[in-house]
Amino acid sequence: MRTTKLLLSATLGLSFLGASLSTHAQDKPLRIGWVYALGNAPAVIADRKGFFREEGVNVEIKSFGDGPVVQQALSSGELDMAYIGVPPVYQWYARGLNSRILAKVNYGQAAVITQADSKIKEVKDLKGGKIAGIAKGSGMDVLLRGYVLKEASGLEPDRDINVVSMPAGNMTAALDRNLVDAAFTWEPFISTALLRGTSRVVLDVNKAIPEYPWYIVMGMPRTLAQRPDDVLKVLRAHHRAIDFLNKHPDEANRILAEAFEIAPVKTADGREIAPVKVIEEARKRIGWSDRIENTDLQFIQRLINYSRSLGFLNKDLKATEFIDTSWQQRAVQAPAKPAAARQN
Repeated sequence: MRTTKLLLSATLGLSFLGASLSTHAQDKPLRIGWVYALGNAPAVIADRKGFFREEGVNVEIKSFGDGPVVQQALSSGELDMAYIGVPPVYQWYARGLNSRILAKVNYGQAAVITQADSKIKEVKDLKGGKIAGIAKGSGMDVLLRGYVLKEASGLEPDRDINVVSMPAGNMTAALDRNLVDAAFTWEPFISTALLRGTSRVVLDVNKAIPEYPWYIVMGMPRTLAQRPDDVLKVLRAHHRAIDFLNKHPDEANRILAEAFEIAPVKTADGREIAPVKVIEEARKRIGWSDRIENTDLQFIQRLINYSRSLGFLNKDLKATEFIDTSWQQRAVQAPAKPAAARQN
């Protein structure tokens, strides 16, 4: 009898401990990293509008300068989910980081710009010159070398044109000082340069490849396994943020101008343009959607193929290997919570 009581007590104790650990895991903030770029605006909106909180998930949001740094934080266990570009996901997937793309974040964002008075009309006119880009092997570098230079313009990177790596924030100054002939950059850097009146667009990638996907929401296997309900809540908040961006552009633009610390733009003739105008200008080249379409899968496969041909990927991959749209479908199909329940 005593033995039976001891076993029962031990069993109850272990059950209580398991429940306690599970509850504790759910109480811990879900750590979400995001690349500091306007394309990832839904992460900012969901946080600042309280959508994560209203969906009942405790999150900790942290911004990073680029995708490779985010992936390092993911692989070291510092993050659970991320808003990140597609290329870092499949590059690290090929190395064994078995993460999954769960939803889309945006489309568009990148362009080649040059000085307003430059004689360059097309990217192919840059042959023999210099173009600013970010770190070799990064997602934007894959798009620059694989599509912009090779496929769209017939230029061989490093042979026909010199790609000069630098932070995006330094590119406009490099153009002004004639250190480079053009720059491949993204929003809001493009719009700031255009509104200054010192630059013009040579190639808008979103016009060449309409609504091409770039940033996505991804989750780590341990997160998907241990905190599935919280993942769905994050995706619901993400969906609401995109809906807000599309239906309330004026308020969203004000939030983004503040969040990205956009400074007033000084034009060549001395005028000052309000920060919110930078976001309005950027919307000409960028938009937001969470739904992964067949055309998105096709474009992602193109990126994979570019990476492989450029020597940035050590194996052949299929986009469907690491994209799981079932999470997004479950999140969107789930019944919405009443407002009162969201606040509790």
